[in-house]
Amino acid sequence: MRAFCRFILITALLIGLSGCAGQPDHGRPSLYQRLGGQTGVHDIVTSFLVNVADDPRIVGYFAHTNIDYLAASLEQYICELSDGPCIYEGPSMARAHQHMGLTDASFNALVDNLQAALLSRNIDAGARNALLGRLAPKYSEVMHDQ
Repeated sequence: MRAFCRFILITALLIGLSGCAGQPDHGRPSLYQRLGGQTGVHDIVTSFLVNVADDPRIVGYFAHTNIDYLAASLEQYICELSDGPCIYEGPSMARAHQHMGLTDASFNALVDNLQAALLSRNIDAGARNALLGRLAPKYSEVMHDQ
């Protein structure tokens, strides 16, 4: 329960910090550009997946996963979510995660690993918060059938 409360608090903070992250600002680079474009998103996803592979709390969830497919899907998803030129063609978050048995602790571990990946790629705090703010509302979809 503590982990869930921590997640809600962090989510509220990130959404507040991201402001109008979904609104285009014609004088400012898009979130996709701030993440480094295609190369940046690829590097973030690669770092994230390395972090997950090294995390004993959650690596088991990916034991039978096609990592190449997962990496490509995550790149496409983050690209679209960050206003890049991609169109995510994968399954909904609810379908992709159904029956995985995720817990709040495992969800939080994924968020920790993503934050570490963003930091390792030197993504500035504003772009990190904006991306996490856009991902935070997906929590209910990811955890829907858990």
